[in-house]
Amino acid sequence: MGKRDDLIAKYADDLKSKCGMTPDMDLLAKVTIGCGPAIYDADASTVAATQPGELETVKNNFLIKKLGLADGPELMDAINAVIETYGRSERNKYRAVVYYMLTKHFGKEAIYG
Repeated sequence: MGKRDDLIAKYADDLKSKCGMTPDMDLLAKVTIGCGPAIYDADASTVAATQPGELETVKNNFLIKKLGLADGPELMDAINAVIETYGRSERNKYRAVVYYMLTKHFGKEAIYG
């Protein structure tokens, strides 16, 4: 197994143990690949949920640009809901896990088809 496969397994474990979800491994792999080289960078691989600027970046770069959603208050509501599910006190909120949960939340799995 390569480093990416190890990371995908770690993300799947987070979804199961911290978020109470059974991951769709195919979708999780595609979302992880979609994150690009950021998954290998300690800082970029996580979402700093306490920083409003970071949440704006998730909204603009992922929800609006990648998933093609229209801007509105429901986007930030969804991001906050995902952060709550992951656990606000959880120090490492992996970007791929957050993006996976947002993709599922908005029913946009077809983008990774």
